Amino acid sequence: MAKILIIEDNEQNLYLETFILQKNGHEIVQARNGERGIALALQTALDLILLDIQLPGMDGYTVAEELRKNAELAHIPIIAVTSYAMSGDRERILEAGCTGYIEKPINPDTFHTEIIQFLEQ
Repeated sequence: MAKILIIEDNEQNLYLETFILQKNGHEIVQARNGERGIALALQTALDLILLDIQLPGMDGYTVAEELRKNAELAHIPIIAVTSYAMSGDRERILEAGCTGYIEKPINPDTFHTEIIQFLEQ
């Protein structure tokens, strides 16, 4: 299965996403802030990055932009997992370099299927 980095500061969201993905055979790497997420992305061979937009310090938009500056990470899908669903948020997320997004609260019944779709792209 896939090696997935989850960049998320909310303990409950991090637990739920990790639980669902590990249950489906994926290997999970965790970061609780953007700086650590970028460092882990540079050190680890990843298949996918799940990125919260509302992070302490460096927000998810900035994290996505920084990740996209690195040619070695350009092929890795970055999926924003966010409660931002207002008009214009989707465009801003994609402009920052994210491949797509999943709205919070995540649906435990469909979350893994959504992740698989991004991995297959």
